[in-house]
Amino acid sequence: MLKELCADCVLYDPLRGIAAKIAENEDNARPAAGELLDFAAEYGLSGNIWHAYVAYLVATDENAFSLACERRGMPTGSICEIAVSDMDAVIALFDADISRFFGKFAETVKDYSCVYSGKRSRAEAGAKISELAAAMDAARSAGARAVLDAVADWYRRHGVGEYALYRAFRLTSRSGSTEIEMQHITDTETKKLSDLVGYESQKQQLLDNTLAFLEGRSANNVLLYGDGGTGKSSSIKALMCEYADRGLRVIEVFKHQFTSISALIAAIKDRNYRFIIYLDDLSFEEFEIEYKYFKAIIEGGIECRPSNVLIYATSNRRHLIKETFSDRNDMRTDSDEVHRSDTLAEKLSLVARFGLTIFYPSPGQEEYLNIVRELAARDGIAMSDDELCRRALQWQMRGSGKSGRTARQFVDSLAGEEN
Repeated sequence: MLKELCADCVLYDPLRGIAAKIAENEDNARPAAGELLDFAAEYGLSGNIWHAYVAYLVATDENAFSLACERRGMPTGSICEIAVSDMDAVIALFDADISRFFGKFAETVKDYSCVYSGKRSRAEAGAKISELAAAMDAARSAGARAVLDAVADWYRRHGVGEYALYRAFRLTSRSGSTEIEMQHITDTETKKLSDLVGYESQKQQLLDNTLAFLEGRSANNVLLYGDGGTGKSSSIKALMCEYADRGLRVIEVFKHQFTSISALIAAIKDRNYRFIIYLDDLSFEEFEIEYKYFKAIIEGGIECRPSNVLIYATSNRRHLIKETFSDRNDMRTDSDEVHRSDTLAEKLSLVARFGLTIFYPSPGQEEYLNIVRELAARDGIAMSDDELCRRALQWQMRGSGKSGRTARQFVDSLAGEEN
């Protein structure tokens, strides 16, 4: 029985679980085969999808051995002996007579043709799963130790768990929760920084800081501020796309979740990735006190900031917290506050916690038109320069003004006309 084959697994609990689940369905292969086909479709897998599923369980199981491999490569000592024993179960699963529990679907499971056309990042995850399955399959004839070496090498290069398969995540925990819950994001940007038109000095500052971070050198938390539609968020997303293969992971956090950031940092600080906690459209009204908590998190708390975590934020406000003229008027007599300058200093102190602030201004007319020309050329828009510029200026007057976003929307409109 397959269930008995995996009963002795110590580190890899999911192997015992799947063996038991399939064993329950030996008299009815349809549920087990159906779940496996759904898995293959989700990740765009072909070939022996049973092997791929076993590899997926190994790739995503965060245990003492897999985490040690992620951080330092193959560990030494007793844990390796235990892991070798678990790899015997992997070989047994690979070699099992799957016709016993997949019935007439067995041949389909062993030689599946992919019909996947879904999310790109799912396909990327599927490619990593297939890579591990192939490495394990090639090594199994040499025994459990060879399989373990192949698995450890995969962990060293990719890591383990969902961080190994995906590049972007969204915090879903409730505010203040110490239990960190995250959802991977499957539909992410494909653009690189070089694909963003204009703002060369701003992009270079952001890139230099990020490369220093990836290379283990000193780097700063970053605030990108300026007018809407100028490319602040797109710049951060482009970094995620371009440097995911170097271990960069991005976790999106919303303002109402700030009280969970400390727990989030504690959960990721020992992982062998470089994490950017991404805060989009960050700003506070006077009555919102979350900024006081956020100040301690970003810099100033008693705990040292982990070397593998940075905070990148975007905002339309330079100083993040709403200011009024009365904040700057120490001579007012209609206020109970004695030291109003202290109020102003407190509000301005938050932005000072970001070591690097980068300004994204709205483009001038010629810069705006240059962005339009470049985007139109990339999209193959056939139109005279005079006509293109005339219509682009008309478009921005009817819309939200001159910006990279407005230029993109205008060119998309032209492409729709041609189609």
